[in-house]
Amino acid sequence: MTTRTAPSAPEHDDRVKAVFDDIRSTRNTDYINNLWRMLAFDPVLLERTWTEVKRLMATPSHLDPLTKELIYIAVSITNACSYCVHSHTAGARAKGMTDAQHAELLAIVGLAAKTNQLATGLQVPVDALFDAGHEGLAHPR
Repeated sequence: MTTRTAPSAPEHDDRVKAVFDDIRSTRNTDYINNLWRMLAFDPVLLERTWTEVKRLMATPSHLDPLTKELIYIAVSITNACSYCVHSHTAGARAKGMTDAQHAELLAIVGLAAKTNQLATGLQVPVDALFDAGHEGLAHPR
């Protein structure tokens, strides 16, 4: 159940319409998902959020689009955001994620959760070698 009601006619607000039009154009679709529809209650929040999503997720950068979606899935699992897990799993599939890649991602997320909890429970001190300022830091394994 939602914590508020989505606006019934969000595009009557010019700012919301502009964001929705940009989403449609950027994603090459007519579909506006529920997250954007819910955020339309506050046009300023909608604009800021879309601007950041567009800059990080829809603009070419050092990470390829599938990798970005995989990261988003992992963080969404960690944060227990069912909506984002579903949304970004669909996005990753649309960008070519295979069933094998999805299974490997889930295995890594599960492993990271386990080792994070073990390291936290044991309060393992961070190795000096892992500090960014450590001379000669390569990639220790």
